[in-house]
Amino acid sequence: KCCFNYCLEVSNYRSNGKYEMIKIINLNKIFHENTKKEFHALKNINLEIKNSSCVILKGISGSGKSTLLSLIGTLQKPTSGDIKIDEESIAKLPDLHASNFRAKNLGFIFQAYNLFNELSVKDNISIPLIPLGFSQKDIDEKVSEALKLSNIFHKKDELVFNLSGGEKQRCAIARAIVNNPEIILCDEPTANLDLNNSIRFVEILKDLKNLNKTIIVASHDPIFDDLDFVDKIIHIKNGIICE
Repeated sequence: KCCFNYCLEVSNYRSNGKYEMIKIINLNKIFHENTKKEFHALKNINLEIKNSSCVILKGISGSGKSTLLSLIGTLQKPTSGDIKIDEESIAKLPDLHASNFRAKNLGFIFQAYNLFNELSVKDNISIPLIPLGFSQKDIDEKVSEALKLSNIFHKKDELVFNLSGGEKQRCAIARAIVNNPEIILCDEPTANLDLNNSIRFVEILKDLKNLNKTIIVASHDPIFDDLDFVDKIIHIKNGIICE
């Protein structure tokens, strides 16, 4: 059913339930707003996320869910604590190593899409593959598969500037999955979508879950509340996980 065949390759991370894929240990993040004031965004977070699971981080704006997502994605570094993926500590990787880790293992889907409006859809999707040393033939094949899975192949030559909001989100999904990542991080992915496009986005997430991807979504959208493929909903309030 799904044309994204290369996603079916055996994953280096696959654990068959023998261990936790992502382990967050005593994680704290403090932002210094000025020399005299600090904001404790995350407070002693402990969390385990199983391989090939779908987890929703729920909470109002400012609760800390997006900060937690960015720390898992190595976009920020914690003030203290650790994040381990397959027993490898990734929390405080040097910037170059963190960048390489993201390129090979993570896919990001952002609320604001973060696309290049002056480039075509296929060029936007190609960008994550360029540093990985693929041949042009391999890049073309992987981009084509990602376009098809994200249902945006028919717009491959269109400039992103001319796309609708739903089309931009599908382009962002294709870019996130084109490098065949094991972990997909989504930050408020439906915030700028209408209901129909939000439902389409959820359907694509389900397809990715069926490909054994680990998916973490930070959102307060109720559309994620009762999905049959979601393994866990984690509520965060004032930087603390609520049981």
